[in-house]
Amino acid sequence: MQLDNRLQTFQSKMEESLSSLIKDLSTIRTGRAHTSMLDLIKVEVYGQQTPINQVGTIGVSDPQTLSIQVWDSNNIKFCEKALRESDLNLNPIVDGQIVRIPVPKLSEDRRKELSKIVNQQSEKNKISIRNIRRNGMDFLKAEEKNKNISEDESKKLSSDLQKLTDEYIKKIESKIKEKEQEILKV
Repeated sequence: MQLDNRLQTFQSKMEESLSSLIKDLSTIRTGRAHTSMLDLIKVEVYGQQTPINQVGTIGVSDPQTLSIQVWDSNNIKFCEKALRESDLNLNPIVDGQIVRIPVPKLSEDRRKELSKIVNQQSEKNKISIRNIRRNGMDFLKAEEKNKNISEDESKKLSSDLQKLTDEYIKKIESKIKEKEQEILKV
């Protein structure tokens, strides 16, 4: 029973790695406006680095425009500065207490660059999954050596862990393929 829980622990770690990848991919700009593309932007307000979504309400005005309804008018210039300085290549326009952010179309070079970034994310997460598998295999070998499980049980659990690893690698590849298609779509 304890081993099943241990394999579940490795599965939950793999799930965390996949969730992390999905979150990271959502922040990569694809040429269409979506609120999650601003998730990593921090604004310095009241002497603190604060996520931009905690400074105002972010919305999508149209497929090419985001808007931020800033709650405190004193923070508008800080939001504008953070958006301009981000690596998203944004040029915000202040309209009263609303900051409008036109999302420019991506150039072909930028699309290819973003595709490379996506592939780097993929490799990072695949390595993470493989490290989790390695830790699991080391655990099973130690359990077998300590006579807590038989050789047959160790082989079966190792096989199950490998199947789990293969499943999560395929999920990562699927998410990466989706994101690349989204980026390269003109």
